[in-house]
Amino acid sequence: MNQKTQGSTPKIRHALTIKREEDFAQWYQQVISEGEMAEESGVRGCMVIKPWGYGIWERIQKIMDARIKDAGVDNCYFPLFIPLSYFSKEADHVDGFAKEMAVVTHHRLIADGKGGLIPDPEAKLEEPLIVRPTSETVIGAAMARWVQSWRDLPLMVNQWANVVRWEMRTRMFLRTSEFLWQEGHTAHADRDDAMTETLRALEMYRDFAENVLAMPVIAGEKPENERFPGAVATYSIEAMMQDGKALQAGTSHYLGTGFAEAAGIRYQDKEGQQALAHTTSWGVSTRMIGGVIMTHGDDDGLRVPPAIAPHQIIILPMLREDEGDEALLAYCEEIRRALIGQQALGEPVRVLLDKRPGKATQKRWAWVKKGAPIILEIGGRDAAGGMVSVLRRDQIWREDAKTNFVAQSREDFIAAAAATLEDIQRSLHAQATERRDANITRGLTTLAQVAEFFDDKNRYPGWVELNWARPTGAALEKVVEQLKALKLTIRNTAMDAAPAEGTCPFTGEPAVERIYVARSY
Repeated sequence: MNQKTQGSTPKIRHALTIKREEDFAQWYQQVISEGEMAEESGVRGCMVIKPWGYGIWERIQKIMDARIKDAGVDNCYFPLFIPLSYFSKEADHVDGFAKEMAVVTHHRLIADGKGGLIPDPEAKLEEPLIVRPTSETVIGAAMARWVQSWRDLPLMVNQWANVVRWEMRTRMFLRTSEFLWQEGHTAHADRDDAMTETLRALEMYRDFAENVLAMPVIAGEKPENERFPGAVATYSIEAMMQDGKALQAGTSHYLGTGFAEAAGIRYQDKEGQQALAHTTSWGVSTRMIGGVIMTHGDDDGLRVPPAIAPHQIIILPMLREDEGDEALLAYCEEIRRALIGQQALGEPVRVLLDKRPGKATQKRWAWVKKGAPIILEIGGRDAAGGMVSVLRRDQIWREDAKTNFVAQSREDFIAAAAATLEDIQRSLHAQATERRDANITRGLTTLAQVAEFFDDKNRYPGWVELNWARPTGAALEKVVEQLKALKLTIRNTAMDAAPAEGTCPFTGEPAVERIYVARSY
C-alpha cells in the first residue's frame, strides 16, 4: 500500500489527508467521516450514527449488558419526558443540569397563516416536561413506589436509552446534544452496601475499557468540584487520547441519602423503623466510541479492537467481472466458512465476504479507514495457489516495504486467525499503554512549573501527576480558578496511586494523595 517517489527513498501513502500531529481535531472529524462512522443530522448537536459506527455501539452494548446482568442488575425502561416538578425536589441536581435541559411546553402545532407552524396557545401543557438529561428523578419516584421493606433491597435497575443535554459546543461521539448510554440506578439499605456497588460499577468500567476497548484508563475519585450534581462521591475512569488530553470515559456515583429523601425512598428496617435508602448511579455512553477513535486511530483512519469490531475479518476478492469470478468467490466462501467456525476472544469469529462490485483498491482503502482488524485481499492467482494476502490493521505501515500485505497459505492463515485476533487486541492495548505511560510527567512541585509544562508551545503535553492536599470549599475554588486560567482540570485520584510525599503545589499544605491534571474533552 506504499507508493515510491522518484529515487530510492520510499514515500508512504496514507488514507487520510490530515495527519494527527498537524491538526488532531480535524483528523478526528475526518476519521469519523471517511470511516463512515456518523454524519450530521440537520439538527444542531445531533448525529446520524451509520451502520459501522452503530455496529461498534451494538458490540459495546452487548458485552456491557451481559456484565451488568451478571452483577444482578435488571434492565428497565423509563419515560423520555420527566415532569419539571421531579427536578424541583432536588435543588443541587437541577442546578447542575438547568442550563442543558430541553423543555416541552406544548402538545400541538397550528398553522401560522404564513405557510408555517407555531405552537398552539391553547395546547400549552399544565406542567412543562423535561426531555431526559438523566433519570435519577424519575427512577427515584419509581423506587419510592417499589421499596417498602428491607426485604426489597438492594433494588438494582439499568436502562439503555438516549438522553438530551443542550450542549453549546458539540463534537461527534464526544459531546452531542443527544447521545446514547446506559444508566444504572440502585438503592441499598446502608452506605457500605451502596459504596460496594459504586466501586463494583467503577471496576466493571475499568475492566471493560482495558480488556474490551483495549483503552488503558486510570480509575479513581473525582475532586469535590467535579462531582455529579447532588452526589456525595463521584468516581471515574480517565483515558489519555493521542493528543495528550484526558477523556472521562465512565462514571460511578454514590448519592448518599439526598436523592432518596427528595424522592421519598424509605423502607422499614429489621427493627421496624423507617429509614432512607442509600442510592447510586453509574453510566457510560457513546463517548466511549470517541475514546476508541482517539486512542487507536492512525493516519489511515480508525483501528477497531477485535472485541468490538462488527466484522473482525474482511475478505476482499479482487473481482474482474469475468468468468473467473465464480471460482474466486467460491474460494473466498470456503475461507469464510472455515473462519466462522472458530472462537476468538470468547465468541465465534465475525467474518464478512465483501462481494460488492467496484475496484478492489477502493474497497481496500475503505476498510482500512474503517479499521477492520484483519483484511484479506485475494486475487485469482492467490486462489489458484491456495494463498491469501493479509493486512493486520494494528501494525504500523512499513515505509520500506513494497506492500503492507503479507502473503500466507490459506491453511496457515485459517489455523492462526483466532490467535491473530487476540494478538491484535493485546497489541492495541500495549501500544496505547506505552504511549500513555510515556506521557505522564511526575516531579513538578510548583504551580509555575505546571504552567510552564502546559505552555501553548507544548502542543500535546500529556498529563501531570501532582501531590494534593485535598482542599475543599473556598480553597478548592481558588485552585480550580488557577487551573482554569491554564485551561486545565483535575481528572481524579487514582485508586492504586502511590502514597503522597511532600506538599501540595497549590496550597503548600502536606499532601495526602496524588491527582492527575490535564487538558480534557
